[in-house]
Amino acid sequence: MIRIGLIGCGNIGHIIAKYQDKFEILALFDIVPEKSRELAEISGGVAYDDFGAFISSEFDIVVEAASIKAVRLFGELVLEHNKDLVIMSVGALSDKAFLALLTETARKNQRKIFIPSGAIMGLDNIKAGQISGIDRLLLRTTKSPESLGLEATERKLLFSGKSNECIKEFPKNVNVSVALGLAAGTDADVELWVDPGVDRNIHEIFIEGKFGDAYIKVRNVPSPDNAATSYLAALSILTLLRNLENPLVIGT
Repeated sequence: MIRIGLIGCGNIGHIIAKYQDKFEILALFDIVPEKSRELAEISGGVAYDDFGAFISSEFDIVVEAASIKAVRLFGELVLEHNKDLVIMSVGALSDKAFLALLTETARKNQRKIFIPSGAIMGLDNIKAGQISGIDRLLLRTTKSPESLGLEATERKLLFSGKSNECIKEFPKNVNVSVALGLAAGTDADVELWVDPGVDRNIHEIFIEGKFGDAYIKVRNVPSPDNAATSYLAALSILTLLRNLENPLVIGT
């Protein structure tokens, strides 16, 4: 049974707690203590107000389900305390210097950093591009005005450029593009569209390389209690956790 320490006790944290199976939540931390205490009652874990006490408790792996800021604040400390780390807020790794620091800290402490597939599919095969090379990698994301906190009466292009530029203007909408770039070994081109005619977040991936070409389209159903979060993203963490100790590994 894998023992988990959870950072972030919001919507995704509640979904993780609900589906405890081959893992158990032993410790919880949130910058809003009331949230960690509430989820502790549901999950059976212990809520900590102090991060030092949280990270010193006896569990195997930290699951971050909080924010980019939380990854930057606590990621290095997690690895230095000899815990593996699952990062949901992958946008934090758009900072190349921070990515290098976190990777080197993990290597030095013989720890692992896990990046779930999140709100998209196909990351395992996109990693093949690191070997064969990629000629084109484009992520086109379309969201409703409500999910972006904007007003719009027609479909409109909000951003076109590299993922590391997108984070400056739309910090809450870069996790997918950064995960793509990490898998492919190259920054993804990003288009962010707002469309009042859609009721789901839509991610389209266009990739071309020596292996051939692929087109992937994912239409995400929102999480039951938070329309801003993809249900698929939460399920991807559960899938990762349930398979950590599985001797049969599927995909690259």
